[in-house]
Amino acid sequence: MKRKLINLGRIIKTGMLNFIRNAWLAVAAIAVMVITLTILLFSVVANATFANTIAQINDKIDISVYLVDDISNDQLNALTEDIEALPTVKSVEYVSKDQALEVYKEQNKGNVDLLIAISQTDNPLPASLKIKPNDPNNVADIKTLLEQPDVLVLQSDPTSYSGDRKEAIDKIASATAFIRRAGVAGVIIFAVISMLIIFNTIRMAIFNRRDEINIMRLLGASTAYIRGPFVVETIFYGIISAVLSVAIMNAVFAVQTSAFNASTLGLLDINYASDYFADNFWAILAIQLMLGILIGAVSSIIATRRYLKFKTKS
Repeated sequence: MKRKLINLGRIIKTGMLNFIRNAWLAVAAIAVMVITLTILLFSVVANATFANTIAQINDKIDISVYLVDDISNDQLNALTEDIEALPTVKSVEYVSKDQALEVYKEQNKGNVDLLIAISQTDNPLPASLKIKPNDPNNVADIKTLLEQPDVLVLQSDPTSYSGDRKEAIDKIASATAFIRRAGVAGVIIFAVISMLIIFNTIRMAIFNRRDEINIMRLLGASTAYIRGPFVVETIFYGIISAVLSVAIMNAVFAVQTSAFNASTLGLLDINYASDYFADNFWAILAIQLMLGILIGAVSSIIATRRYLKFKTKS
């Protein structure tokens, strides 16, 4: 056991020395790995931000059923109960004529002419039921109920659906899907490129150390002992790349320049994205480290199995 620990320590030490010795050779591999991990991190944060935005807009979407003035309490209660019984309905809120008038005044408090005009007449606004659906994309049974003849006679105006918010949700959902697909494609492309660069880096390192490797073979060094330092070296690539990718995103959120302002992007809420990144910083860093180490270690293992086998045969 003690001997294994000593060998492990030597492998790690040799790997660190190789990393320092081949630092300039590793720049390209680290740079591409940084890009890979940064794209992945941006995709995760963007998806979380879009999901939060959709949830917020979903919470504001409602279907307004405008009621006739002479509706009775029994009719109102029966209609409310029928709507609440639908499985796709989250909640139903009754808005009286007086409440509707107050909301109208609040929404138009900057328009003096409208306020004067409505104050000189009887309240023309109808009472209504505000229906919040569980899923704005699934309101078919609500529409079916509201279009029944015995329900239509209780409505003073056509049912109002928040189409502008629905359109916003559709746009954000499309942007989320695009970001997700583009992020996956970008990560795959750059991960492959970084692995290829690591292959070449390991191949050059093996070529430079071919005499040393052959001597180690002659002295009876095991395959794991020879391959180990190369794996350790590329693990350092992954660690540095992960730290740099997180540092880049942290700098972006710290600066929050106008280029990343929510008004410029239209969809991405930079404040929520920044808060999400801060709240999950350590988890994000840990995941990035694991991915960086995985990419580096796997690439190195595959490369050493190929190139070391080839070199030691010659």
